Amino acid sequence: MDHLVLFVKNPILGSVKTRLAESVGDEEALIVYVKLLKHTRDVALKVDTQRYVYYNKHVVQTDQWLSADFSKRVQKGTDLGARMNEAFRTQFDEGARKVVLIGSDCYDLEPGHLKAAFKSLDKSDFVVGPAEDGGYYLIGMRQPAEFVFDGIQWSTNTVFDETRKAILSRGFSLDILEELSDIDNLEDLKKYPELY
Repeated sequence: MDHLVLFVKNPILGSVKTRLAESVGDEEALIVYVKLLKHTRDVALKVDTQRYVYYNKHVVQTDQWLSADFSKRVQKGTDLGARMNEAFRTQFDEGARKVVLIGSDCYDLEPGHLKAAFKSLDKSDFVVGPAEDGGYYLIGMRQPAEFVFDGIQWSTNTVFDETRKAILSRGFSLDILEELSDIDNLEDLKKYPELY
């Protein structure tokens, strides 16, 4: 079975899109983030897979992530890499054959990207969707691989390159999806007037 994992932040004023909030304020940043969450949810619902939403703080039973469509979890780990590694390990422990993980900052994300990622894993060990800022908006694999998250300098413009090298240097195969833009700051947001 294919498993889709969504990493989200609980939409709490002052704790989401903090770099964006420096320019537009906490309230506007929260409004933008809630719209991004809705977009990510709508995209995920168009893909035939088991879906899991992992909150960064606590599970909310009554929100836009309906329990009929998404199994709800809490991220566990000291940094982003540890949290992603734990999520992948858990999904494989629960019987997944292929796992794709996405964040909730990419307004360009479409169902086709997720379908392409799962299809890539039919022939490749890993798939990554690079972001314009040097990170990635998607990562997928066919088996647990803690090394993909070890020693990465998170929130830098080298995350994708470091990840790619970690995979290829160990002899694994890698598919790379289309590069997309994450929304982290005001310049990013200006590309999407419908979000503000």
